[in-house]
Amino acid sequence: MWKEEAIDLKLNRFFESSARVLLSFLILVIMLAILAGIGCTFYDLRLVLSGDFHAAFKTILVDMLTVLAVVEVLRTALAYFTEGRVKVTYIIDTVIVTVLTEVMAFWYRDMDWQEVAMIIALVLSLACIRIIAVRFSPRKLQHDF
Repeated sequence: MWKEEAIDLKLNRFFESSARVLLSFLILVIMLAILAGIGCTFYDLRLVLSGDFHAAFKTILVDMLTVLAVVEVLRTALAYFTEGRVKVTYIIDTVIVTVLTEVMAFWYRDMDWQEVAMIIALVLSLACIRIIAVRFSPRKLQHDF
């Protein structure tokens, strides 16, 4: 019986250490993606000089919001690295930032009212889920008891 528990403990430790190594590489890749996104945003500033301000600002805005979405992914990875679990609020924040990036891209083109209604419903449902996740978080429930 104790041999099985020892094997399970060793297997669990191996999994945890492997996950930490892989997550460390992932964090490095995310940091490089953020740097590349910032570089792209600065490179796209040249579009302002081309004269088409509307398209230039749209491109720069989408670039910035994309970098912010990647920052939210980094926050999620770091939370898992430090706490050993993924916070639902960080994932929802990432999705909200990504959806808002798409909304900003849609902002500059014609859309049917059904598509706009679906996006509004998605953002509102994500906001409700985030509120519920904060209200009923495991940490808060532990403090209440």
